[in-house]
Amino acid sequence: MGEMSDTGRLILLGAPLGNPADASARLRQVLATADVVAAEDTRRLTRLARDLDVTVEGRIVSYFEGNEERRTPELVEALVGGYVVALVTDGGMPSVSDPGYRLVRGALDAGVPVTSAPGPSAVTTALALSGLPSDRFCFEGFLPRTPSGRRSRLRALATEERTLVLFEAPHRITGALADLAATFGPDRPAALCRELTKTYEEVVRKPLGELAAWAAAQEPRGEITLVVAGAPEIAAERPDDDTLRAAVADREATGMSRRDAITDAATSYGLRRRDVYGVVHR
Repeated sequence: MGEMSDTGRLILLGAPLGNPADASARLRQVLATADVVAAEDTRRLTRLARDLDVTVEGRIVSYFEGNEERRTPELVEALVGGYVVALVTDGGMPSVSDPGYRLVRGALDAGVPVTSAPGPSAVTTALALSGLPSDRFCFEGFLPRTPSGRRSRLRALATEERTLVLFEAPHRITGALADLAATFGPDRPAALCRELTKTYEEVVRKPLGELAAWAAAQEPRGEITLVVAGAPEIAAERPDDDTLRAAVADREATGMSRRDAITDAATSYGLRRRDVYGVVHR
């Protein structure tokens, strides 16, 4: 165990996404010297330490979604007491769709310094490999679990002009891609990145419609990150109301619901959904 100081420190560790060789020298050093190592999965931490030939001398505690609310005060107490606490999740940076935010907030509120040993990130790795614009992007994390919640969220994102990065579970990826294609349009460019940095890493770059069909046939497994091109820029000239009504009617004639027809027309013309809704229902 390292020596206690007047003020503890919280160190967020960027863990490898799958390939242990991506671990930084600093991550190894912190794992070996921290007084407490809080891990999302203690078994995966033990395996990582073994792969890195690192002996964790500090106390190992579990810190995951199911216990972080209860365990945070204990860890903050250790930090205030002068201990160095390292936080590691199963891969990537803590707090990014992983446990960590509560502990960071608790440490800051207690006046404890927070720093990181940065490392791999699925978000930026997938973005760089996607071949899509990366100068401006937004990270949406996991979409809602229910189909209705997912569709509602996607409708709100349909006119987002920045490249989108999403996480999705394998058993929901086919439904998510089908909804993305229906809401954003089947021609919107996208990339599905799975098992990043691992032996079976795969990046499939296709328009959403083709990607949805591919996923339905292949049923991809493993850790999945989706990258989707942003919506086209707002049209310089807004089409007149009759044109918008006709566009919605044409889509309804193909079997689309009115809601989806309005969303699709708004996306096609680079307009806000509520503006097209107002024209149709005026």
